[in-house]
Amino acid sequence: MDIPVYLVAGFLDSGKTNFINGVLEDGFARQDRTLLLRCEEGEEEYNPKALDNVTVVDIEEEADLTCSRMKELEKKYRPKQVLIEYNGMWQMERLYREVLPANWVLYQIMTFVEAGTFELYAKNMGQLMMEKITNADLLVFNRATPELREALRKRNLRMVNRRADIYFENVDGTSEDYLTGDECPFDLSQPVVDVPDDDFGVWYVDVMDHPDRWAGKEVHMKLLMCHSKKYPGIHCPGRFAMVCCENDIQFLGLVAKGVGLKDYNNRDWVEVTVRMAVENHDAYQGKGPVMHVLSIVPCQKPAQDVVTF
Repeated sequence: MDIPVYLVAGFLDSGKTNFINGVLEDGFARQDRTLLLRCEEGEEEYNPKALDNVTVVDIEEEADLTCSRMKELEKKYRPKQVLIEYNGMWQMERLYREVLPANWVLYQIMTFVEAGTFELYAKNMGQLMMEKITNADLLVFNRATPELREALRKRNLRMVNRRADIYFENVDGTSEDYLTGDECPFDLSQPVVDVPDDDFGVWYVDVMDHPDRWAGKEVHMKLLMCHSKKYPGIHCPGRFAMVCCENDIQFLGLVAKGVGLKDYNNRDWVEVTVRMAVENHDAYQGKGPVMHVLSIVPCQKPAQDVVTF
């Protein structure tokens, strides 16, 4: 029988225990026997009144987190669901690949971040921070001030994880969505929208989030040619971007159609004018922005060839 697993990730004092107390008090474990694995113990404690149907097991060392141990716990406690408060200093990939038994199905990953310490962790422990953000289904920044919200929005974290629901829990007790629905950052009244080299990341975020408002618009920019390996015959030029830290550089490409694309090799720099459209494509698993090339010529790479935000 499959056992759903709910993973609560984040560094110390990010709000993981408070969240777990909240869901338990709301009745998360009221109907089903729940195994709660505590891999990190902070200042907050679980509310004993909410633990009637919950067995708490402490995992003090990462080496103790093994598949055989999980099977022993399943046999002993026979849980219907598993909740894991994961240690922020432990890598999550090992949990996926080596620890969870085959019948333990990872249903949801919830990542919590102390807004005031995000920059510090991103700078000094970028890989550990980024894996928790890139894999999250829910991402919450706790104790966010107006200044921190502004700084985090400038990070364009939608680039890192496009599927997650991202929220701020503010210091005044209110909550708000990471996305603001602001106006387009480019002047769409121009006949051709020129995307400066340094602003490609801003444009990419906007066209991916709002493809319909770009449909039919002509856009001019410099791109790095890429021919898809996953989808033979499909061209997807774009730019490399440092979306959060130096250890997290990703290629941001969009599907392109038109004459001349096949004449360039991977990593050739090209200057293009395209007409944007919204079309169904396997690369997007549905509808997404497609660039129809109107002109394409070789060009020199920009002074800063990796996009930053």
